[in-house]
Amino acid sequence: MMTSINGKDVRKLVIACDAGMGSSVMLAGQLRRSLRGQDVAVEHAAVDAIPGDADVVVCHARLADRARVGASGRVVVPFAMYLGDPALDRVVAAIRDGGDLRG
Repeated sequence: MMTSINGKDVRKLVIACDAGMGSSVMLAGQLRRSLRGQDVAVEHAAVDAIPGDADVVVCHARLADRARVGASGRVVVPFAMYLGDPALDRVVAAIRDGGDLRG
């Protein structure tokens, strides 16, 4: 079942990763900068320990199935590239401007 949320309703965005992936920590910082001025917390978590209050989870595509298990009922947005991925651009745009996020 596909879940969705309006970007304006997102209060917590979690970047989920496998333990020790520095690139996802850098991505969290990049998303914090991109979402500055928005009422959204951006956090980093292990894919097997996604916080229960996450509204949206972004993760590398190869982790998406594991993230969906840990974030049941919430939007999981997979991406392929840590920099410049259109999926990440869509998440930022939906949070800034409103619009549905699906995952």
